[in-house]
Amino acid sequence: MELGEPIHLPTLALPLDQQYPTPALDLPTADIPSYKPLVIPPSDLRKPKETKSKTKETTEQPPPPPKIEVPYFNFEVPLPTTEVVMAATYAAVSAVAVTTFAQPFFNTIKKQLQKLIQGKVDKWKQNQQKRKTSSQK
Repeated sequence: MELGEPIHLPTLALPLDQQYPTPALDLPTADIPSYKPLVIPPSDLRKPKETKSKTKETTEQPPPPPKIEVPYFNFEVPLPTTEVVMAATYAAVSAVAVTTFAQPFFNTIKKQLQKLIQGKVDKWKQNQQKRKTSSQK
């Protein structure tokens, strides 16, 4: 038995290896956190005797609230301060806005609940009538 010619396997011609320079890496550095020390004054700290205080010796009274005189009755009604009026205005505007935008949602839910409850009541009435007619027989 003859085997014949030897098998020729394909060969791959690879290019020569290339030499790449080794990269130079810098050494890593880190930023070390630091803080400024907190200076706490001593517990027996007193102001120097030569200093003068800057507090006002006269106490100023806040201006009296404005008042409206009611004609024919001769008495005055004090007006609320600006802060009170603004707080009341914000509360009123937000309440109106919420009810205006929420009303369609509540109406939809209300209608659906009414239908559901009415259906349950009607079914209950039918069951009661069936019980009456079955007990009368």
